[in-house]
Order: sequence, then structure tokens, then C-alpha cells
Amino acid sequence: MSRTEEFQELRPLLFSIAYRILGSVGEAEDAVQETWLRYEATATEPRSVKAYLSTTVTRIAIDVLRSARVRREEYVGAWLPEPLLDDPYADPERAAELAESVSMAALLLLERLSPLERAAFVLREVFDFGFPEVAAAVGRSEAACRQLVSRARRHMAAGRPRFEADREEREKLASRFFEALREGDVDGLRGLLAADVSMVGDGGGKAPQLARAVTGAQNVARLLGSVFPRMARIEVTFEPHELNGQPGAIFYDREGKVLHTLALDILDGRVQTIRTVINPEKLGHVGPVADAWAIHREVQAGRPS
Repeated sequence: MSRTEEFQELRPLLFSIAYRILGSVGEAEDAVQETWLRYEATATEPRSVKAYLSTTVTRIAIDVLRSARVRREEYVGAWLPEPLLDDPYADPERAAELAESVSMAALLLLERLSPLERAAFVLREVFDFGFPEVAAAVGRSEAACRQLVSRARRHMAAGRPRFEADREEREKLASRFFEALREGDVDGLRGLLAADVSMVGDGGGKAPQLARAVTGAQNVARLLGSVFPRMARIEVTFEPHELNGQPGAIFYDREGKVLHTLALDILDGRVQTIRTVINPEKLGHVGPVADAWAIHREVQAGRPS
């Protein structure tokens, strides 16, 4: 194969590695593109193209993450990963690990790790790279990488996300949730929420957002049951869509532009967490982005402008 063909064959893997390290679709795509430029420019032919490209994209992602962590410390409000519509990489033998590792809950846990711990954990635990490959990618000895992965495992295990094991049951509950949301059925919503459910929004100071997380079934059901009917009156619609491997939906304005995404964590027959991303800078890869402030003003006014 030509270099271009080899790279395109491995692109899904490279993106999936970078996204799990960075939690950003745009930054992951940029890391993959930079990997291609470096591969194209190298005069030598690597012994293993997969190892070379994986190492390159990992090192780029680590550097990006180090600078991104400073920006995230100054982020306005809750920070959530950019929603991922579809993971381009598939491995039937590791399907469960891949699905769990791309969830928003898992990505938020990964935020607690150092950049090196995060990269080593992703390569070893998610993609099953051997320790020699991990060591080459993060620039540390195999012994040091074993320690990095061990520390990362402990951090992840302490708060490891759990989801409804039965995918069909999870999807049925999500369908009932979105039906109740569409109808503004507060009682119906409340019956589907865990008692300690939490709803978190990410606007990044660039769109209307929740001042703080809303907790408790009654509070969350009342908020959802009152807000969406008012949004529907100004022709806001939504379409259920899997997000980060979990049930979710994409919301659109009357022109079909993306307003925000909503993702559900479901466990024990109840919705445990609801996460919405409305920051326009995190939605460009989903589609043309709506003016969330204009929608907010219309909702507040109770009538179309």
C-alpha cells in the first residue's frame, strides 16, 4: 500500500486514541492531521507503521493536553467533553471496553489523571497495546509505564462508571424518557429518574447554561417538563441519537441548526445523570450551530420574535 492508503486505514484508530486522551473532537482531528504531516515528511520507512503513527499521535495529544489543562482550569462553569456521534474505530473483541471508555462519565474520570497516566491508560487498557509500545509512545521506561497504568487503574476504579448492561432495556428507557420530554410530562419524567439524578450543562460562558448542577428527581423533572414545551413552541425539535456510546439526543432550532446535545447515563432502570453541551465551540462538528442566546431570549419572552 502507499503511505496515504496505510494512513487512511489507521486513521480511525488514531482518532479514537486522540479523542480519548483529549476529550475534544476538534483537537483529536488536528492531532491526526499533524500525525499525517509528520509521517509524510519522514524520509525513513518505519518498521511498523501502526506503532509509528500511534506513537506520533499519542505524543502530539499529550502535548496538546498539557496546554489544554490550563485552559480548562479557567473554564466558565462545568466542563464536559465534546459530544462524539460515532466512534470510527471498531474492534469486536474489545467492544465493551471501547464503548465504556468513550462515555462522558469515563472521559470525565480520565480528566483526573496526569497527561502521561491518561495516555498510558488509554493505550494499554482501552486499545490493548503492549507495554513496550506504550513505553515508546509516552517516552518512559516499561517499568515507569506499568506504574503509570497502575495508578490510573486505581483512580478509574474508584469512580468507574456503570451503565445498564442490557442495551435493549437502556434504549427502551431512553425512548420513554424522550417521549415524556416531548410531551412535557413531569410525572412521567420523574418516574424515570433516579432519586439523586444530576443534570449538568456546559455552556462555557458562550451560551445560556445552568448556574449549577440541578439534582433530585423532582427538581430535574420540573425543569425539563417546563422548559422543553416552551422551546417546542418556538419550533425547537430534537432527534434521539447515541452520543459517546450512550443514549442521547440532538436539539435543533427552527432552521435545523444544532442548539445543544443531551446525553443520558442509565443504570438500574433509571436515568442517573443528564449532561447537556450547548457551548457552540463544541458543536461545530455536529452541524451548523444555532444562536443559543437568541433561542433563550425567545423562550424567556414566551413568543417568537
